[in-house]
Amino acid sequence: MARPAAAGGRQLARARRPVRDRARRAPAPDSRLRGGAVSGSEHIVLEDVSKFYGEVLGVNRIDLELAPGITALVGPNGSGKTTLMNLVTGLVRPTEGRIDVLGLGPERPEELFRAVGYCTQYDTFPRGIRGLDFVRLYLRLHGYAARDAERLARAAIERVGMTDAAGRRVGGYSKGMKQRIKLAQAIAHEPRVLVLDEPLNGLDPLARAETLELFRAFAAEGRHVVISSHILHEVDDLAARVVLVHGGYVVAEGAVAGVREELAEERPLQVLVRCDRPARLAARAFADDHVVEARVDPDGRGLAVRTRDAEGFYRMLSGLAAAGEIEIEAVLPADDDVQSVYQYLIGAVAPGSA
Repeated sequence: MARPAAAGGRQLARARRPVRDRARRAPAPDSRLRGGAVSGSEHIVLEDVSKFYGEVLGVNRIDLELAPGITALVGPNGSGKTTLMNLVTGLVRPTEGRIDVLGLGPERPEELFRAVGYCTQYDTFPRGIRGLDFVRLYLRLHGYAARDAERLARAAIERVGMTDAAGRRVGGYSKGMKQRIKLAQAIAHEPRVLVLDEPLNGLDPLARAETLELFRAFAAEGRHVVISSHILHEVDDLAARVVLVHGGYVVAEGAVAGVREELAEERPLQVLVRCDRPARLAARAFADDHVVEARVDPDGRGLAVRTRDAEGFYRMLSGLAAAGEIEIEAVLPADDDVQSVYQYLIGAVAPGSA
């Protein structure tokens, strides 16, 4: 069972030293977990789970129990988020420990794959494929008849706002459009668990808002939505639960809102906005008290902004875009600030600290 977070979400779990002794087995599982299944369970359970790739640590000694709703896995690149997601989806099996997803274990892959929808952060599209064909192909792989696959694919594409582009080749899509067509693939078979690796990357503010509402709607139906991000503010207002991952360990859990509020004054969020009129955006940004800095990029196609109110800034961006005052190409985090916030949160806790 996971450790509860203290007020403000800053309870840190002391990391345990990596376990590589193959003779040291995980404790005997509870009888309900024998065979990797809990009949009728609606939870996702990881019990003393470790995953090694040869001698390389993926994750180590993970204990989590996730109830339905939105859960965010937060950590920098290489922290173990993707390994955790691959374990939950059944794409990889644990080296040690037990995994149970809605009563299904990795030894029942076909049932597990039907219960889970996975949207990876990587673009792996067959060359020349069109959006509708991409989603329909995955439904056929799930075993749907051609007519049902067509119907479900079109419904999923409409749900992510991509109907007008469904007949176009994916290779000509923008980054945000590729993200949305991958999301359509993940939701098309109506999974009970939706696993999303960095799903907001490259989305403009309007698409971002629509995508977040889609996640909330899924969660409201009693489903799991597991999202990874290295951007704390992205999950501030979204996730009911946050799992902070560092070096293959879970180092903290809880609501991130209190953490962001506490850190906002000393570590404002940095955002890079790619747009056609950065000077216009800078003038508008400085009208808000929460913006502490705005710098136009040397190439004249972007604006670097530091703000103490991320959601307020995104609302302002959405308003400008909706009014046609600026055309936004992308909204990207500034990794140096995200990394510094992350380091502040984990403090001295690191693998190997006793």
